[in-house]
Amino acid sequence: MAGLNNGRPAPHDLVWLDDPASALAHAALPEWIALPALLETPLVVRRDCRRPGEIPVGLRGRTRAERFGTWITPSAIRKRVTPMQLAVQRAWRLNPMLAALPAIRALEAMADSLDAAGIHWGVTGSVGFTLACARNVLHAGSDLDLIVRADRPLPPGHLYLLGELQRTAPASVDIQVATPYGGFSLLERLRSGGRVLLKTGHGPRLCDDPWQPAPCRS
Repeated sequence: MAGLNNGRPAPHDLVWLDDPASALAHAALPEWIALPALLETPLVVRRDCRRPGEIPVGLRGRTRAERFGTWITPSAIRKRVTPMQLAVQRAWRLNPMLAALPAIRALEAMADSLDAAGIHWGVTGSVGFTLACARNVLHAGSDLDLIVRADRPLPPGHLYLLGELQRTAPASVDIQVATPYGGFSLLERLRSGGRVLLKTGHGPRLCDDPWQPAPCRS
């Protein structure tokens, strides 16, 4: 099957493989990876520019220690789901069994406020993975991971709202802000007032302005 035609996958997107055995034939896979399961289980797109033309992806197992990174070709992708699609579709409302979990309650409490403010956001991490493939990897202590895409610096009102929602949520919430040059932690930005560790495709860089990374110092 040909690859997708709606743009190159971005970090945190979830992708499904058309033929896992062929797509990963070059990789020295750990024993915990079951290739047949990858027909229904997505891979997570990573940030890594070391192989131009290929897509860096991560595979996850049943425990936090079971993580494996590799690369695939764009043509190997059968399906893609973005964090923003999960937010727009209110995917967590489709599975009432998850509703009592603190991370899902936090998501429900924040969603409408984020939309009303015009913030471009999505669901990542374990919550996004569970919502996308119906394989529940959540528990009562699971964090809620969100991404906010911002091509320009966030206005003070957005920063304040995000900080308040993060502070008052009924679960631990990690908000990553994605600029055209990489991603950084919202909490780190709020605490420092400026300087952050920007995660880029070439590695992390310490910088004062993540929207103008040229002056960044490694």
